[in-house]
Amino acid sequence: MASASHKPKLKVMLCSPRGFCAGVVRAIDSVERALALYGPPVYVRHEIVHNRFVVDSLRKKGAIFIEELSEIPDTEAPVIFSAHGVARTVPDEASQRNFFVIDATCPLVTKVHREAEIHHRRGREIVLVGHAGHPEVIGTLGQLPQGAITLVESLADVEAFIPRDANNLAYVTQTTLSVDDTAVIVDRLKERFPAIAGPHKEDICYATTNRQEAVKRVAPTVDAMVVVGAPNSSNSQRLKEVAERSGCKHAILVQRAADIDWNQFEDISSLGVTAGASAPEVLVEEIIGAFAERFDIELETVTATEETMFFPLPRPLRESQAAE
Repeated sequence: MASASHKPKLKVMLCSPRGFCAGVVRAIDSVERALALYGPPVYVRHEIVHNRFVVDSLRKKGAIFIEELSEIPDTEAPVIFSAHGVARTVPDEASQRNFFVIDATCPLVTKVHREAEIHHRRGREIVLVGHAGHPEVIGTLGQLPQGAITLVESLADVEAFIPRDANNLAYVTQTTLSVDDTAVIVDRLKERFPAIAGPHKEDICYATTNRQEAVKRVAPTVDAMVVVGAPNSSNSQRLKEVAERSGCKHAILVQRAADIDWNQFEDISSLGVTAGASAPEVLVEEIIGAFAERFDIELETVTATEETMFFPLPRPLRESQAAE
């Protein structure tokens, strides 16, 4: 390997905040705690968070990941719902089978579910801004009877939407969307339907907003940007898009250092690094280490805001903790 003096210099701008948010920490801790209290197996419906490294490490400790409850044999082992939330039919099925359920749904996703329920009780038709097929969206749509919520993904969807009563509408949003994209869609909804009711506090979660804000500060100043995260992670995909829109000519989303195509980074002198809310810091360190092998790096942290948010564990795990 070349000595440090022969490596090209590289300024690395590290976005802060990055990586795990409070909802992800709570979800992962829920699986770890359940394994410690009850021993393996612990069943988890869907990936607890969208990160292969996290899922694989929990699998090694005894977590069994399934997509549907029908895959679980009759058992007294804990069954954990992922951070993304589930449709109402899922806890109903779990109850019928007498499963011991631990709901690790992020409290900010639960907030959206509650908002949708309240609007529905008040007789409002609901518009959900989100991405079709994402587990969080499936869970939110599944809170109410079919037809109660209409999903819109784009401005074209807003233009095509014909409500039953334009004066009796409400909207909610997926928590992991692009702040700017969502603002454009919501603004158009309000233009078309001035009486539409919205959330008291916006649904896009604090962590999504903060991570995007840090990227907006760094992206225009660097030659390239690396977002550490999974391809099925909505908030990670949005970080890559935000970097590109903020003026970074080359932004990539990678899960591990091994995924990097080094030919793309031959002529850079500055690099931005961030991580999606489900990506652990150990993967950020791995990627910075891989750059340090090839470049003489100078690290600088760019902080958009300090995060202090904390969510307690789900009640069954808190009660077990208190009983020890």
